[in-house]
Amino acid sequence: MENQVTDSSEERTFQYQRSLPSLPVPVLAESLKKYLDSVKPFLNQEEYKRTEDIVKKFENGIGKDLHQKLLERAKEKRNWLEEWWLNTAYLDARLPTQIYYNFGGPGPYFEHYWPLKEGAQIERGGLCTWINLKFWELLRTEKFSVQKSDNMPLDMDQFRMLFCTCKVPGLTQDSVINYFRTESEGECPSHLVVMCRGRIFAFDAVHDGHILSPPEIVRQLTYIKKRCHNEPEGPGLAALTSEERTQWAKTRACLIDLDPRNLSLLEKIQSSLLIISLDDSSPQATPEDYSEITKLSLVGDPTIRWGDKSYNLIVFANGALGSNCDHSPFDAMVLVTVCSYIDDKVIEFEGKWKGSDKVRDIPWPEELIFRLNQKVLNDIAHAKEQYKKLVSDVQLVNYAFTSFGKALIKKQQLHPDTFVQLALQLAYYKQHGHPASCYETAMTRYFYHGRTETVRPCTMEAVEWCKFMLDPTSTPSQRRQLMLKAFAKHNKLMKECQNGKGFDRHLLGLLLLAKEHGLPVPELFLDPAFTKSGGGGNFILSTSLVGYTRIGGAGVPMVQHGYGFFYRIRDDRIVVACTAWKSCAETDAENLCKNVFHSFHEMVKLMVTAQL
Repeated sequence: MENQVTDSSEERTFQYQRSLPSLPVPVLAESLKKYLDSVKPFLNQEEYKRTEDIVKKFENGIGKDLHQKLLERAKEKRNWLEEWWLNTAYLDARLPTQIYYNFGGPGPYFEHYWPLKEGAQIERGGLCTWINLKFWELLRTEKFSVQKSDNMPLDMDQFRMLFCTCKVPGLTQDSVINYFRTESEGECPSHLVVMCRGRIFAFDAVHDGHILSPPEIVRQLTYIKKRCHNEPEGPGLAALTSEERTQWAKTRACLIDLDPRNLSLLEKIQSSLLIISLDDSSPQATPEDYSEITKLSLVGDPTIRWGDKSYNLIVFANGALGSNCDHSPFDAMVLVTVCSYIDDKVIEFEGKWKGSDKVRDIPWPEELIFRLNQKVLNDIAHAKEQYKKLVSDVQLVNYAFTSFGKALIKKQQLHPDTFVQLALQLAYYKQHGHPASCYETAMTRYFYHGRTETVRPCTMEAVEWCKFMLDPTSTPSQRRQLMLKAFAKHNKLMKECQNGKGFDRHLLGLLLLAKEHGLPVPELFLDPAFTKSGGGGNFILSTSLVGYTRIGGAGVPMVQHGYGFFYRIRDDRIVVACTAWKSCAETDAENLCKNVFHSFHEMVKLMVTAQL
């Protein structure tokens, strides 16, 4: 998926939205067959027989009725899943979403223009902000090229959610507000919000119809930084966004009741293009390796990022950059795209602004000062305390495997993504002695407003291969044969999911329909096999390919005894970010990474020795 600026006479960013096909409803019998296949690795014969009977009963009974209702829903909606997915996957959540749902990672500038140095924060932050504004302009004017796969246009709707978007907490369900407009649709907010040392500032990124230049942004950021360093720290209101959702909704209501101006300030933050987080007060605000910067981006200072905002750009004291995003409005590929765009520009500019230093007479930033009372201040203190406790439990390692990368894997005629997924299955099996339910993201953007489907990489073929890899009596030839079988199975699953033929979202739709119609929860969803195999968000391995770029990212595990495993694949390396909970005695992200890297070597060796 190449991204380049297009001439306005060519394709426009959102021009294919109306002509994209609707999201299909898979065939019920096929979905249930795939589901049965996916539970096999976790059940003995007797348990499997029981699950098979439950599935058969579902298929011929309530399942058939629910499927019929789903087909009717799909006739009325171009994407029958969209609203359901947004609500159940994100907006209904009551856990602190900034910790459990947001994703974060190193921004651009990480692999080039070292050394990171004292005083680089404002200069690099100014340049990076300006490139973000150029990207916002491309989306506003619809000159950002349509992403395609096999020459088929992909849904671009998630790009509307990158800027000027924010989640708002509710007592039982949150909502997403999107203020972005293309030029042809009308006015769009153009201000930036900057957070530094617990204080919040705003300034317009456009003056006299032109976006601010890097020197002008530097002037604004310098003003803010000086004030924050010469005056007392602020209350750190942003920490509230890291709270449990209902609690945050109550505090927010209290804030609005205190003073109507507080609401307009909240709306100013919500509608801003993005948040610039100047992180220079924490002792580790000078991250110097992948693990440090990724961890600080994901679970750093909560007083200088708005956890509900679609995009927080984090600028560290030494000029390193990161980002943290609310997951509700879009998936990681949107951020990977914008960060890759920034990265390319940074390389093009050799890390420095080379244009005019002229600074126009622009208004100074304005500080957003909320009226607070003791109750709100206590809530902020509680949020900080809770956050500190929760994030101290996160173990995160981010390592680069540099022996080889995509080039060598493709030379062996293997799919690079499948290569990493199977290495992970083998690594987990070695470390824990049994297979793990695994979630891999597949994109469904061939369809209108398509987002994701679940690929389940823990197949019977993968487990069979893992067993043979650990059996000293098996031959390299047997191992290789079984590995290729596991590859073929995974590639087939991925293709089916991308083409709207996965089963996880289909089953979710049937469950939600039963609930909406006041019917009892079907037995299929109460069967222990459903949870054991990962159903209901119980995947032990939560994984995603972040792309074939220089951009990385991470998220926390889905379950207490699980791992978050995010990876990017370059021609000459594979970079892995792995998370686990320290409070779980049986998991260790460091060890898992070591085992994965060892598996990479073993797999390539299998291919190479077979050719000798």
